[in-house]
Amino acid sequence: MERNITILNEVKEGMHVYDRDDHEIGTVRQVFLSAVSDKTREHGSGPATAPDPEWRRDDTLIDNFAEALSPDDPLPEALRGRLLRQGFIRIDTAGLFASDRYAMLDQIESVSDDTVRLNLTKDELISH
Repeated sequence: MERNITILNEVKEGMHVYDRDDHEIGTVRQVFLSAVSDKTREHGSGPATAPDPEWRRDDTLIDNFAEALSPDDPLPEALRGRLLRQGFIRIDTAGLFASDRYAMLDQIESVSDDTVRLNLTKDELISH
């Protein structure tokens, strides 16, 4: 899990995302490292949401959590829980009627420069 958290720390909004066949999927819309318990947060350990360069002082962890996956998202509850526990990137896919996609930690192959490479294809990603 440590490698994965490190990899998500390297991902920034706006980075280009490519699948395993080197096809561009879109750009990173959001990075969510994972949800942690209050006790873990008190001790300063464990992942949290990635900082947003446009951060406003009135944003709270609850605001970031709510933005990550709202109850209105049409994802099954078990899948939403897994995404929030493990962390994910939300990908703004190219195309007029394209839906956002989600890549979980274990689906990220590498991060370098301005690029995120996945170990699966666009069609294998969770779609929103």
